[in-house]
Amino acid sequence: MARRISDNDLYNKILEMCGEAGHEKNVTPAAIAQSLADFDWQSLLKRIKQTAARQAKAGYIHIIRKGKPADPDDFKGVYKVRLVEGVDWRAVIEDESINRGSGTAAPPKED
Repeated sequence: MARRISDNDLYNKILEMCGEAGHEKNVTPAAIAQSLADFDWQSLLKRIKQTAARQAKAGYIHIIRKGKPADPDDFKGVYKVRLVEGVDWRAVIEDESINRGSGTAAPPKED
């Protein structure tokens, strides 16, 4: 029986993979899904899209469509995700784990 992927695991995996790729490289939703589930990874794609949109609205990642950042409230079709330059993804994950249950992530830290 397949293990249920928690929303928190999904949230953290998107940030982790974007962080490891850096702010100049994109990550595909399929790569994120496949890193979390061997079988039936396609079933995660809708949740990844929803979570990525939430992270983009929070200022942590960009949704990339046709090589350019897209509106997280209005994007369709093939997309990738990329870390916003200057975002400390490890700190975001740590802050989010502290705020777990609040339904919101801490805003990005400004320098």
